[in-house]
Amino acid sequence: MKKLSTFFYRISNWKILLLLVVLYMMFPGYFLKNAETQINLLSGKTLGPIDLTMGFTPTRTLQMVEQYGQSARDYYATVEMTIDVIYPIVYSCLFAVALSLLYYRKSYRPFALVNIFPFISLVFDYLENITIVTMLKNFPEQSMTVASLCEIFKMIKWGSFVITVLFIVYGLLKGLKMPKELKEKRVKADK
Repeated sequence: MKKLSTFFYRISNWKILLLLVVLYMMFPGYFLKNAETQINLLSGKTLGPIDLTMGFTPTRTLQMVEQYGQSARDYYATVEMTIDVIYPIVYSCLFAVALSLLYYRKSYRPFALVNIFPFISLVFDYLENITIVTMLKNFPEQSMTVASLCEIFKMIKWGSFVITVLFIVYGLLKGLKMPKELKEKRVKADK
């Protein structure tokens, strides 16, 4: 883990960040948006992907798998094994670079490995994808256990994603604070 953290601290710069922002925006703006449209078209219903549902709802997840229909299930499984393998890498790297830029050599960093925290989301996103593909491929056989695991992985993924965003916001706010030396000079000048 230390090597991965060091790697991101070493490669992070504004150009890499900009490149990753552009790559990231392609996924929700094009690839995933088109995939969701195709899933809805193939299923004949506006169901959307399981990945984006919120709350612990294994029963609803199993109902969605059933309602997709075979064509949508096959297509969705393909998306999970292709596009949704690349997307977590992109967003994890984007957040790792952002955190590296915000926390490198800062006295306020909460811990040294903060820049690799986004990879927790990646791991649980992959576990969620595995359970989704399992449910899609095994239909009509349904497993409440797999659906429950899917929901747990999804909740951990979203929770770690929120924590990552909070780390970024915290880093941005701390970076905006005026350095102590400037504050002291201002206080002396006001006297």
